[in-house]
Order: sequence, then C-alpha cells, then structure tokens
Amino acid sequence: MEKNQEMALTQMRKSVEKLGSSTEGYGEPTLMRFLIARSMDQDKAAKMFVQWQNWRAAIAPNGAISESEIQDELEPRKIYLQGLSKDKYPVMIVKASKHFPSKDNVQFKKFVVHLLDKTIASSFKGREIGNEKLIGILDLQNIGYKNIDARGLITGFQFLQAYYPERLAKCFILHMPRFFVSVWRMVSRFLEKATLEKIMIVTNEDERQDFIKEVGEEVLPEEYGGRAKLVAIQDVVLASLEG
Repeated sequence: MEKNQEMALTQMRKSVEKLGSSTEGYGEPTLMRFLIARSMDQDKAAKMFVQWQNWRAAIAPNGAISESEIQDELEPRKIYLQGLSKDKYPVMIVKASKHFPSKDNVQFKKFVVHLLDKTIASSFKGREIGNEKLIGILDLQNIGYKNIDARGLITGFQFLQAYYPERLAKCFILHMPRFFVSVWRMVSRFLEKATLEKIMIVTNEDERQDFIKEVGEEVLPEEYGGRAKLVAIQDVVLASLEG
C-alpha cells in the first residue's frame, strides 16, 4: 500500500474516533472504499463511515435481513443471482416487469439491503475482504406504466452511493422503452457523477456484444445472449451471509 494511503487510513481512523465511533474489526479494503468515495478526504470519509455504521445498526440490528422480513418483495421472483462475471463480480439481474411500487416502504428498503448483501456475499467463500464489487443488470423489457417506480430506483442507487460505496462495478440497463427515458432522466438527477459513469444503457448491437463480453456467457442467461439459466436470488444458498 502506498504511503499516502496509509497516512489517509490512519487519519481516517482518528477522525472516526473523534466522532465517537471505532474502525475496530474493519480491514483496510473496507475503509479504503469510503476514502475513495470521498476523494481521499479523511474527515468526509470518516463521517460517511460513521453514518453507515449507524444506518446499518438501525436497518439490520441482527446483522442481516432475513427472508421472513421481506416475503412480499421476494414472492414475485424478480431478482436473480447468476454467479461471477469474467472479472469475478457477482451478477444480479432485476426484471422490472415483475416489480410493482411497494406499499410498505420499510420492507422495500430492507429488501434492497438483503439483495445487495447477498449478492456481495456470493462473491467470496469464507471471510469478506471488503473490496468486493457487483454487476447489476436492470431489464426493462415488457414493463408498463404500472411497473414504474422512480422512488424505488432512487432508493436502490442512493443506498449504493451512501451505504455501499465503491461496491458497484457496472450497471447495465437493457430494453429501455421510449416512455421510460423521462423517468430515467429524473432518477439520474439523484445520482453522483461516479455512479452515472458506471451505468451503461444498452441500445445497439455493438453495446449488446460489449455487455455479453464483459459479463460472460457462462453466467449470463440465454435470453441475454449467454448460456446460463435464470436463478432467483432466494434459490441461491450461501454458506454464510453476513451484514
């Protein structure tokens, strides 16, 4: 590790302590994600880290969200977990045509946490390193107006930005219908520049081929040009799921 990174980590740890918390139990890769997300500003990274700790304790006091807490959101089988991409990132697929805006906002937020936690946990065996990333695929094929959920999309991306810094490797958006463009324009106003740079809206054959190549045919379902079958996230069994 470079000397300036070591100095930044040391200062961040001190800043976290000044805010009344501790970095004990968290490795350097985890802390570096917060530093990178805040352009290596130690005080801002420390504030973000403590906010994450407080949020985590409130939304998942037991360390993880159990499936029993989010049954309504799991039932439509709209989220799929496909294994690891060519770059060893877990691949999560969202089929928006199976999603409807939630009447229970608390359950929806817990659902987002559960699927992000489980997707990240699927990328390692044993102990988490802390720098794991994921690939998200948002499939908008066959969506109607009843499926539009701008608030849900904003929640998902804001959680990634605020509480899962540097976890998103890439997000591909497929089959965006014309009527959704204005919705996406509104959603994107809530996204940071660093997040927007990781989002690719696939609109032509060249981009589709790049998408297939980056994700990998081994884990990409057949309907997207791969050789795998869709696997619902609740059908994926992990040895351990930690928060």
